[in-house]
Amino acid sequence: MPRLSSTHATSPFIWCAGIICAIISIAVIIGGIVIFVGYLVIHPRVPIISVEYAHLDLLKYDIVGVMQTQLTIVIRAENDNAKAPALFDKTNFKLSYEGKIIAYLKQDEFVVAKEKSVFSHYVVQSSPIPLSTQMKQAIDYAIKQDVIVFELKGGSKARWRVGPVGSVKFECNLSCELRFRPSDHNSIPSHCTSSRKH
Repeated sequence: MPRLSSTHATSPFIWCAGIICAIISIAVIIGGIVIFVGYLVIHPRVPIISVEYAHLDLLKYDIVGVMQTQLTIVIRAENDNAKAPALFDKTNFKLSYEGKIIAYLKQDEFVVAKEKSVFSHYVVQSSPIPLSTQMKQAIDYAIKQDVIVFELKGGSKARWRVGPVGSVKFECNLSCELRFRPSDHNSIPSHCTSSRKH
């Protein structure tokens, strides 16, 4: 009795899909190798943002319990990498007093050249701020002690290009206190930096 046999030809569509998947896999592997080698060659250091300078330009506080202030703050973005510029993006900070946000500091995308720094100058002027009972007590105490404290929180996202297809990304965050003497409006030196070595 004769045996019946059948053959099924592979669809050209399946062949094409397989080839495309193989090409994508190879491209991903090559891209990963390029990024890894680029990282070893460039050996990027984590970028740093820090407060370079701060000054209490204005501080008004009346008996009604309304405060108005103006500060000058200079933020330094530092790129210690000798082989690639750094791109800083989404740079945002919040300035607050006794937990109440009094100003937002923002900056557009910018580039820091190799082994260079960029200084961003902010003049932060608040609207008249009604103070709660707790805040009134805090500012009365601050004036008596001749030390007033503001909180600065925020950061920036930085990245370097590694080869033609990849990049290395970092987050630079600040969370620190800015201390001033109301008597002369000068800042009290303190470390305010995203660096873990300070």
